[in-house]
Amino acid sequence: QVRLVESGGGSVQSGGSLRLSCTATGYGIGAYYMGWYREVPGNPREGVAAIDGDGGTTYGDFVKGRFTISEDKEKRMLYLQMNRLEPGDTAMYHCASVPDYIGRLPGSEKMTPVQALNAHVHSHGYWGPGTQVTVSS
Repeated sequence: QVRLVESGGGSVQSGGSLRLSCTATGYGIGAYYMGWYREVPGNPREGVAAIDGDGGTTYGDFVKGRFTISEDKEKRMLYLQMNRLEPGDTAMYHCASVPDYIGRLPGSEKMTPVQALNAHVHSHGYWGPGTQVTVSS
């Protein structure tokens, strides 16, 4: 079992920055990649960013160069540096770990890794309880 715990959320003004962290413990079976998604009650879940085993990164379209995902494999830590935050970024941010094979699931072949993570995290992966980010105008 993989356990993920996020930290670093908070309240900032528009234009501010936050750095989210995720600690991973335990091990899954097979190859996994990690990422972040966010949730707002009443809205669809959104994939924020993903990083694969080779360090390749993909982002949700709304990120537009403002966020950077990174990881420290030795410490089993995942990070999300968020700059130029906007009120629309207000959400609960969750760390996630999904198996590599989700990109080969029917209907997922043309998805980017962050899209596949968002689509399949709750059916095939692991996720943490989340950390709240609130951006005021």
